[in-house]
Formats: sequence, structure tokens, C-alpha cells
Amino acid sequence: MAEIPASLVVKLRKMSGQGMMDCKKALEEANGNIDEAMAILRKKGLATLAKRSERETTQGLVVGKTSPDGKTAVLASLCCETDFVANSDDFKAAAEKVAEYGMACKSDEGIENLLETVVAGKKLRDVVTEVISKTGEKTEVGDFARFRLNGPGIISTYIHFNRKVGTTLQIDTADDKTASSEQLRRTAADLAMHITATKPLALDKSGIDPKVIEQEKSIYADQVKNKPANIVVKIVEGKLKKFYEENCLLEQKFVKDDTKTVAQVLDEAAKQAGGSATIKRFVRFDVG
Repeated sequence: MAEIPASLVVKLRKMSGQGMMDCKKALEEANGNIDEAMAILRKKGLATLAKRSERETTQGLVVGKTSPDGKTAVLASLCCETDFVANSDDFKAAAEKVAEYGMACKSDEGIENLLETVVAGKKLRDVVTEVISKTGEKTEVGDFARFRLNGPGIISTYIHFNRKVGTTLQIDTADDKTASSEQLRRTAADLAMHITATKPLALDKSGIDPKVIEQEKSIYADQVKNKPANIVVKIVEGKLKKFYEENCLLEQKFVKDDTKTVAQVLDEAAKQAGGSATIKRFVRFDVG
């Protein structure tokens, strides 16, 4: 077998991001063909993924990206096995690419749709495989959602400083003037932070799975089963009301002023801006 030139090893290293020895071995196996060597490195990543398929990916990063006009935003997470890898430069770069691919995806949701998205001639699936090959850890996209404004409104994203949890929030407004007001934009940012901190289950009661509500009612009733039936009903209703206040975003006490609910805070901000506003939807993703 002919000696592999050092310059070719360096070139493959720049293309793949792999270590020098891995690149040299791949080129030797491919008899100096750089395209075949790249394929060998990719297969190595897939083999690593298959071998570690049962491992848990409890670490990673939440990433977000917003279009220049503010009308489209992506929130996603890339997950791995250890915090050490999550803090590596290769993993961080890949996580940012996930958000970039999210902006280009043909669908607003669906991890498979995202993985099949092509940017600059490469699928996101291949980007993830390359990371696996570099780090030796199972790596996968955990969550993905993209919001688009179809009318006046604001999309606000907040990612906690540890990059383990984040939120994207969409607020629809009566007009563009209301949406562009500084007061409402600050409130939207505060509410995205609020959601990240409080982890609401849904926007309002209608968004909570009826099975969850029935389960809660059953638990509450069991806690006071020795009391008279009419008392049980009142206690269950009271506890359920408390459950909604803690888990429905609009009914939650605002973290920066617990004398007001989230609904009241948004309403006040919109009125100060001279219009009206409603929370359309939100997503909250976390890892770990």
C-alpha cells in the first residue's frame, strides 16, 4: 500500500473534523481515496450509534434561532450521553447547525423531517453521524419546533444560561403597532423566561389531557375519602382550581410579580401599547 501523504491526512481532517490517526487509518483503508475515506468515517459513526443505541442521552444543549425579520423562530435540542461532550466545541457547533437546519426544514415540526433536511448538500442526519464519530457517544436530536407569524405579533425565545432549557413563545396582536411596542416586547421576553422557569403543562384548561385531570381528581378524592361526600366535592374542586393555577400558563402567578397572573400581565402590556394581544402557543424544551 502506498504511503499516505501527510497533506491528504490534513485535508481529510479539515473536511471531517476527525482526529489525525482516524483520518490516516480511513485513508489507508480507502487506498488514498478521500471520498471513500469520508464514507468510512461516517460508517464508523453509524456503528458507534448502533453499539450505543440503548444508552440514555440525558445531556445536551437547547438551541434557538430567529429570522432577521423576527417572523420565524426555531427551538431545538441536541442530546448526548455526558456533560463533557455537551460542552465540547464539536458538539456546540453541531447544536447550532441543528437550529440552522430547523430554519431550512420543509416542515414546522417532526424530528425525522428535520434529519432529512439538506443544507449545503448535506443532510442533518449526516451531521449528527459525524458528531457521533468524533465523540464516540450516542447523539440525537431531542426536540424540534418552528413558529411562524402569519399576521401581527411577536415571537420571543429565552434560553437559560446553562443552555439546558429554553422556551419559544408566540403572541398574536391586533396590529403591527402593538407588536412593535417596546413594552409588549419586554413583556414577551419576560413571559418566555417565566415559562422556562415554571414549566406550565398547557396554555389553559382546554390544553390539559382529560386523563391527567381525572387522575388528579382521583388522587384528591382519595386524600379526603373519609369526609362527607359534599365536603369531598368542595375539596376536590378547590384542589383542582389550585392545580390549574399552578399548571395553566394564563392562570399562573407571574414570576416577577406574583400579585398578577400571566393573563393580567399580558393584558396590561397590550393596553399600554394601545391594542390587544393573546398568547397563541409556546414550547418548552429541556435536557438532563
